[in-house]
Amino acid sequence: MSITLLIVDDSMTMRAVIKKVVQMSGFEAETYLEAGSGAEAISVLANEKVDLVLSDINMPEMSGIQMLKKLKGGPQTSSIPVIMISTEGSEERIKEALDNGASGYLKKPFQPEEVRALLEENLGG
Repeated sequence: MSITLLIVDDSMTMRAVIKKVVQMSGFEAETYLEAGSGAEAISVLANEKVDLVLSDINMPEMSGIQMLKKLKGGPQTSSIPVIMISTEGSEERIKEALDNGASGYLKKPFQPEEVRALLEENLGG
């Protein structure tokens, strides 16, 4: 099964770190797409089939939560699992993400095992 992941973060370095951690986890993804903002992610999703989105919450232009709301409200994208990533681990922030349709939440820094568990939970292992 070929899996396509979309990594959304305004930091190119962080996108590379997330990709590396997914690879270190042993999870098999065939394609990695990237977006530097929520708005850019929406554009990518209009043109590409994506199996899961890993997205930062705090980004300029369109936050991860705003992007999540837009994805969950769209007929073509509502079923795509979205895992939110943030340095913020407060209960209310996590609840906000989950209440808006996030399939999971990773607090930075995160371990490969945590990433693999969430990916397998959402995509099968």
